[in-house]
Amino acid sequence: MTTAEFIIGHSADDAAERKKEARKILWALLAALGIHLLIGYSLAVFGGLLYSPFSVIEEDKPVELTFVDLATPAPAKNTMFIPNDESKQTEQPKEKTFESNANSIAASENAPTSNLPLPSQQGGDRTNLNLDSHRESLPNEGANPEPSTAPQQSATPQPTAQPTPISKSEEFAMLTSTPTPRPSAASTPQQPRSSYRPLKERTRLAGSISNRGTSAVNAIGTPLGRYEKMVQDAIGSRWYAYVGEKADLISLGTAQVIFSIDRSGRVKNLKLIKNSSNEAFANVCLQSILEIQMPPIPEDVASALPPEGLDEQITFTMFPN
Repeated sequence: MTTAEFIIGHSADDAAERKKEARKILWALLAALGIHLLIGYSLAVFGGLLYSPFSVIEEDKPVELTFVDLATPAPAKNTMFIPNDESKQTEQPKEKTFESNANSIAASENAPTSNLPLPSQQGGDRTNLNLDSHRESLPNEGANPEPSTAPQQSATPQPTAQPTPISKSEEFAMLTSTPTPRPSAASTPQQPRSSYRPLKERTRLAGSISNRGTSAVNAIGTPLGRYEKMVQDAIGSRWYAYVGEKADLISLGTAQVIFSIDRSGRVKNLKLIKNSSNEAFANVCLQSILEIQMPPIPEDVASALPPEGLDEQITFTMFPN
């Protein structure tokens, strides 16, 4: 009878085969370990985490300093302008918030109610920043004579005057020449103060000024501010005159215009960007700007302006009385 036996153990050939398999496993483990070490070393080198005495140490780059010449700052847009009454000019404030034609020190009639650099006061809801109220007054040419020569000439008896005869050609030239507009007093920097004043109605304001007194802001009179005042007076005096002449043709509404004054004093890039009134009103606004004749912008003012010159934005409004 044949008996099948299950023998626990291995023969000599099986032992040799197992040793061979063990060696293969050992070499495979060593190879895997070597590969892992190589990968780790590569990551350390490329990641900058491994220090090697043979590696080249890269020196830190020095900090670069850029020097800016503060004496000649880059041109910037115009600081917000607010006109001041030159007869009420004060000493220069410690800080400048607005550009102006005359100095003023911030004061407020009411206690501060916001964080804006403005006084707090009662008034109407207007788009302009008006600190007081008064009616408009057009320039009076008779109020601005030459200080010394005009009175002496008027005191001379008429019979002794010897006027120079005018030729026919000179008379024709006088009749056909274009007269200088009435508000030309704003065209020269050195002439007597104009009697022109725009219409103003106090604006309701809420600001942070705590110094009690007549409403005012921290503004410094500068050459730029005085030039800006001349521009606004030249335009405003013409505008009121033309509105008075064409009041029957103009309807209520608002027109907003942008333009620039180049360094020679000429109007450039005039553009009507808003008009809720009619065409007649828009034409009056544009005409009032196109006709001004300003002197060249002073060099010290032009150097602080953008290349295009003095940027302006004016809002004209017709509202019921």
